[in-house]
Amino acid sequence: MLQLPKLFTSKLSIRISLKVVSLVAALLAVALITMLLYSRKTVKQEAIMTAEQTLEGTIEHIDGILLSVEQSAGNIYFNMYRHLDNPEKLYDYSRRLVESNPYVSGCAIALEPYFYKDRELFMAYYHRSKIGSKIVRSETFANKPYTQQVWYTEPMKRGKPCWMDPLEDLDANSEAITTFCLPIYNTEGKRIGIMGVDVTINMLSRIVLSAKPSKNSYSVMLGSDGSFIIHPDSTKRLSEKVYEQFEHGSDLSLKEAVDAMMSGQKGYKRAKIDGRECYVFYHPFTRNVATGRYLDDMGWSVGMVYPEEDIFGDYNRLLTQVLLIAIIGILLLTLLCRFIIHRRLLPLIFLTKSAHRIASGHYDESIPDSHQNDEIGQLQNHFQQMQLALAKHVEALENMNIELQERGERLRVAYHQAQAADRLKTSFLHNMTNQMLSPVQIMSERVTDLYQMQTMKSQDFDRMADDIQKQGEVITDLLNHLLELSKEATGKEERHA
Repeated sequence: MLQLPKLFTSKLSIRISLKVVSLVAALLAVALITMLLYSRKTVKQEAIMTAEQTLEGTIEHIDGILLSVEQSAGNIYFNMYRHLDNPEKLYDYSRRLVESNPYVSGCAIALEPYFYKDRELFMAYYHRSKIGSKIVRSETFANKPYTQQVWYTEPMKRGKPCWMDPLEDLDANSEAITTFCLPIYNTEGKRIGIMGVDVTINMLSRIVLSAKPSKNSYSVMLGSDGSFIIHPDSTKRLSEKVYEQFEHGSDLSLKEAVDAMMSGQKGYKRAKIDGRECYVFYHPFTRNVATGRYLDDMGWSVGMVYPEEDIFGDYNRLLTQVLLIAIIGILLLTLLCRFIIHRRLLPLIFLTKSAHRIASGHYDESIPDSHQNDEIGQLQNHFQQMQLALAKHVEALENMNIELQERGERLRVAYHQAQAADRLKTSFLHNMTNQMLSPVQIMSERVTDLYQMQTMKSQDFDRMADDIQKQGEVITDLLNHLLELSKEATGKEERHA
């Protein structure tokens, strides 16, 4: 753990490579982050545009069908209006309307009770059968009288054309439908019945469910009461309301999107659905203006659930690939920089080893000429010149040292000789001193005797004088001999010097 950082700090080529790669990586990171953020923004904007166009196209498609049904119903309505007194004609018009428009699954012309005196209830009803799509005539619709069904009672109250939410009071064998209702008035302006033109929800479902920009996205259509008119899960159609999902443990972040959707807003929200992050796009069911068309607010809305994975899945995979390529590229760049810089620094490595050997005492270390013209080549050449000068200087120092050693050896010999001579001289002086001591004592005694004696015979005086003279000659000879020895020693020293 401690050797790796030390390796990084001890190798110049690694440090330079890391600095170069760090700078390149920083610039690359800034460029990649900028590009990826812009790309993500672009992907999101494209997804939003696609979702909005899909919703608008779906609404346009469905509204085109509804408009076609409205116009067909209007045409039949005005032709039928003159034949209200003929029940058979009403059956004919009902059948004709179903035949003339492929989007119409059934047409019911229901009049108020006892409109015909001999009939309590009258409803001319033709519809397409489930088998073979044949147009068949029926006397009843669903499992209760039409006067108790919402498609009849509600328009009779309103007194104006309207589209009804898909009916919930049908029997189990009936196909879910939405009905366009036209109130029928008599000449006095009194409402006397309803013309109901049915469109199957399955047909609308195929349109809505096919509107999906990605594999996992799906679209829904909500009624004015929040019920699912269209949903990929057929069990939820008409039987479940969108707010019931909150009771089933769905993420509450979806509530804000549903509230906006039910209030007729257009836009999108980010929410979590079934544990997945999604974008919920919503658009009110707006109807196009057409001549003679009554534009009531149906309260419908179309929504699209667009999983975030579908929007950013390719982007995230591309991001992973780009990051992987960037990491591999940085590693390869590091190795390449390390190789190139190491190659360029080989002279420095060689000079480092040479300097270490020179510092260890190998002053004759050979440094070749450099073939590089850059600073490193100049450094190697200058280092070579320095090594050659140092080798010459060391050689001169070694020669001087040898000479000094020889001189020192001669001085040591001379010193030992001087010591021996000094010892000899000391011994000689000691002997000479001892030899001169006796004559001097004799002379001193004779002089003392001469000084003390008042009368002395001539013979004794001559004898003492001769004795003093002899001792003086002995001392003179010793001094002359000492002087000669001193001269010889001085001559030898002068010759050695």
